[in-house]
Amino acid sequence: MRFSGLRILKEGLTGNKGWSPHWRDPEPKAEYDAIVIGGGGHGLSTAYYLAKNHGMTNIAVLEKGYIGGGNVGRNTTIVRANYFLNGNSEFYSHSLKLWEGLEEDLNYNVMHSQRGLINLFHSDGQRDAFVRRGNAMVNQGDDAVLLDTAGVRKILPYLDFDNTRFPIYGGLLHPRGGTARHDAVAWGFARGADMRGVDIIQNCEVTGIDIENGAVTGVQTTRGAIKSKKIGLTVAGRSGQLAAMAGMRLPI
Repeated sequence: MRFSGLRILKEGLTGNKGWSPHWRDPEPKAEYDAIVIGGGGHGLSTAYYLAKNHGMTNIAVLEKGYIGGGNVGRNTTIVRANYFLNGNSEFYSHSLKLWEGLEEDLNYNVMHSQRGLINLFHSDGQRDAFVRRGNAMVNQGDDAVLLDTAGVRKILPYLDFDNTRFPIYGGLLHPRGGTARHDAVAWGFARGADMRGVDIIQNCEVTGIDIENGAVTGVQTTRGAIKSKKIGLTVAGRSGQLAAMAGMRLPI
């Protein structure tokens, strides 16, 4: 099923009766080539790109709740490439490029809006730090514009410049920055991964990780044992607990 303006118009005129589920609700297989634990944005995107870019389709994403109901449903997505440290800078620069083509790639509206992002500064020291950050962003190939107080006032006229506790000296504008809807991102990746053969198993909590001779052989879940020699942990704040099941203490 693909979305289009014509399809949405047709469904709206016919009672929206032609839509099908965005992804299947399969029973777990006995074995997969890879298992991704955690059905949030990171887990689903991992499965999606493994299938799309690397041809791996015998993959399961195991989610203890429902898709879009965990951390990914509670957080706000700020889309940006305004990081300063080595590693972070390159990572988020590439991420922003993926964001800009994501909805077309997924054929799904993740409500990505590049309305721009402004970080305010309130002292000479903060201004100098943002100058360095902005230069690093431009050198990385991204965009950054240093604004004085008048520049900020022009874009954000509703700010109280006169009665604020910390005076606004200016701001660093990142025009390509913006927002997206986090749970919609999860739904889009879930739909895309499912279309490429990935099994998305909801209400399936991992309760143990099987290891033989120092190597992972599978997982124990509330829906039975599932074999796999490759397991990815994408469970945010639960990472330490899941890693402990494999005898690992995080952070490494």
